[in-house]
Amino acid sequence: MEHKNKTVVKAMTLLNLFLTRERLSLGDMIELTGMPKTSVYRMVCSLEEMGFLDRDENGMYSLGLLFLQYGHLVSERLDIRKIALPIMEELRDDVDEAVHLIVRQGNEAMYIEKIEGTQTVRLYTAIGRRSPLYAGACARSILTFLPEEERDAYIEQTELVPIASGTIRDKAELIRIVDESYRSGCTVSHSELEDYTSAIAAPIFNHKREVAAGISIAGFEARFQKDRLPYLTERVKKAALDISRKLGF
Repeated sequence: MEHKNKTVVKAMTLLNLFLTRERLSLGDMIELTGMPKTSVYRMVCSLEEMGFLDRDENGMYSLGLLFLQYGHLVSERLDIRKIALPIMEELRDDVDEAVHLIVRQGNEAMYIEKIEGTQTVRLYTAIGRRSPLYAGACARSILTFLPEEERDAYIEQTELVPIASGTIRDKAELIRIVDESYRSGCTVSHSELEDYTSAIAAPIFNHKREVAAGISIAGFEARFQKDRLPYLTERVKKAALDISRKLGF
């Protein structure tokens, strides 16, 4: 702490209060930080003047629009979709199947990018679609590589509701498949979210070595025969690793 600028530390202490609270009064900030009233007042006035805090007509403070600008810049510069898109396009060109990118949202996975293959009949997937973490290769690639305690708690607490004819409905079977996927570094699914479709997915890791997303190749089951699976698996794992490296893994 002795190497840190005390003024900056105090300012961040105040701003960090807004991570879990939308609005605070001056009194709230004094009470929550235990800092002297005069120090809080001066700091808040400076933060408001610089645009880091906004004050409404009732004297309540909230984070200023300046954070929106910073957040937008960070999103643009670190947006996983931008990082992944060229690699996804290369993967699609290699395998001629649809390629999906998903991220975790709570106990679900959400599709945030999709590139179609050239097949005339297309899969029923779309950006913004959600699926439970246990169903489908792409979502399960995230579940598989969560910390063990978190993964086990999810499986224990989650009801395995059938979505398509191949959806996993038995928890013992789900655990077996997750363990197998962990060892192989990829996940495979058949008719779990939509009948007669298959997918192969691999996890994407960030600079903290945490699973950050999943990428999958998906198409109709007839194109995912055993003799083609090793090639598809190799390609999707390479794409996942390339994206992970760009995220600092």
